[in-house]
Amino acid sequence: MNLNVPGATLHYETRGTGPVLLLICGGIMDAAGYSALADRLADRFTVVTYDRRGNSRSPLAGPDEPQRIETHADDAHRLLSVVTDEPAHVFGNSSGALIALDLAVRHPGQVRRVIAHEPPAFELLPDAAHWRTVVEQIRDAYATGGAGAAMHVFGTSMGMSDEEPQGEPHPDVLEMMGRMEKNMDFFAGYEVPSFSGYTPDLDALREAPLVLAAGETSGDEPPHRATLAIAERLNVEPVLLPGGHGGFGTRTDAFAERLGGLLTP
Repeated sequence: MNLNVPGATLHYETRGTGPVLLLICGGIMDAAGYSALADRLADRFTVVTYDRRGNSRSPLAGPDEPQRIETHADDAHRLLSVVTDEPAHVFGNSSGALIALDLAVRHPGQVRRVIAHEPPAFELLPDAAHWRTVVEQIRDAYATGGAGAAMHVFGTSMGMSDEEPQGEPHPDVLEMMGRMEKNMDFFAGYEVPSFSGYTPDLDALREAPLVLAAGETSGDEPPHRATLAIAERLNVEPVLLPGGHGGFGTRTDAFAERLGGLLTP
């Protein structure tokens, strides 16, 4: 299904029955990255997934341009307004978690519970100046060498561990692989430079029905540390979910069970 929003058209999918659960992806993934997780939660929730604007099947109405978390949060707000008139559960991973946090701030009446999984709010880290320098290096690499060069800088700087998935990949994930090259270009050129400076509204989030989640195996990786930094400022205890930064895709069964438990009274 498609939804027209200001400046873009969003591709979205729904499955299951029960309270609405919106899954917001990050990075270069699209709705298919959550297919396995959504399938396992569809017996308890109406699961909504979508391609964020500029990615895969959600084209911009005009030329590519720098993206803002606030614009993506407005997209999520508009999508929720179409699929339900009740408060919804929201799960976001990585930059999708930043979008979920901003949605909770701007549209608190739309969210029933928000689970932000490893939001990369690097401005809250003690080494924030280092990450600003990294972003400038990514910007320069993209300008001179394109997405491949920029993603090399990104990957080297982040130092994220590779996780081996358990079991065969979902067929939708295999199909998504063909769309990810274009998404990588958009991510490196138009999301990383502008998303990186986003800082969540901590005062507003103190009133939000929020769960901050980090990966059990992501250790000292930057998004894990950023999650702990937000939790410390909000004086809340973060929860650990199976796997690392992408545990929803590599430890799907255990992740779905834990996530469903967090969302079910």
